[in-house]
Amino acid sequence: MQIAIHGKTFTQDTKPLIEKLWEDIGAKMAHIVLSESFKSHLMSHGFEINNVSSYLDAGGIPAGTDMALSIGGDGTLLETLTHIGALEIPILGINTGRLGFLATLSPPDISPALEQIIAGNYHIENRCLVSVHTDVDLFEGKDFGLNEVGIMKTDTSSMIQIKAFVDGNYLNTYWADGVIVSTATGSTGYSLSVGGPLVMPSSDIFIIAPMSPHNLNVRPLVVSSASKLRFEVSSRSQNFLVSIDSRSKAVDSKLAITVEKAAFVAKIVKIPGDDFLQTLRNKLNWGLDVRN
Repeated sequence: MQIAIHGKTFTQDTKPLIEKLWEDIGAKMAHIVLSESFKSHLMSHGFEINNVSSYLDAGGIPAGTDMALSIGGDGTLLETLTHIGALEIPILGINTGRLGFLATLSPPDISPALEQIIAGNYHIENRCLVSVHTDVDLFEGKDFGLNEVGIMKTDTSSMIQIKAFVDGNYLNTYWADGVIVSTATGSTGYSLSVGGPLVMPSSDIFIIAPMSPHNLNVRPLVVSSASKLRFEVSSRSQNFLVSIDSRSKAVDSKLAITVEKAAFVAKIVKIPGDDFLQTLRNKLNWGLDVRN
């Protein structure tokens, strides 16, 4: 079983945690390949891994890899997904960060989880990805995201004007700081912070949510992920920002943006007992009486 591993940087304080993770993974996994950036960071902290294979982050995880492990938080998992691309390699998120809706497996649970994986006792959730297209290749072929696409103002304090279309039909003109198009998975991310609804991650939908709209009667809208969305932006600064998950580019306001469902999916590994409703209860303290 070939396992690819990507992780975020860590400090001397958290090094013992990573050492224990590495010990558990190394003892149970047959063949490991590390992202070049994570391997370099491990070596800088004294890990003896010269003989461990690696891959270039920009080149992506080698084809034929059975599973990818992401060690960090949700942002690290989103990075790992850009290494996977259209290969649809299943990915398991190990949370060494703070709040994690994607990377939900805590370090103490990794050893029994790996036993479950070796035994084949896990399932895979297919998650819809969102893609963005313009006349310019903004994201160097990695024009897809798991959480959301954002269209927002840049360095000016003035709001932007965003004309939105759904399947060619005019929807609305938003006078706002921006608009977020979120997947069901991304409903717990940026979309949530601007008042979007929480959605079961298997739902085949997009959420169109304005950021600080000038019209208070404008609310988030849920549409089918089969919809093709188009946005035309007017800005006093003659540019605006387009983001996919944690990556962003400044764009000339003459460019129209098309947002639609990607042609491939993200495959998220789930261990028995790890489900979305449990994650909501754990992360958002649902079911607890916080008055006492």
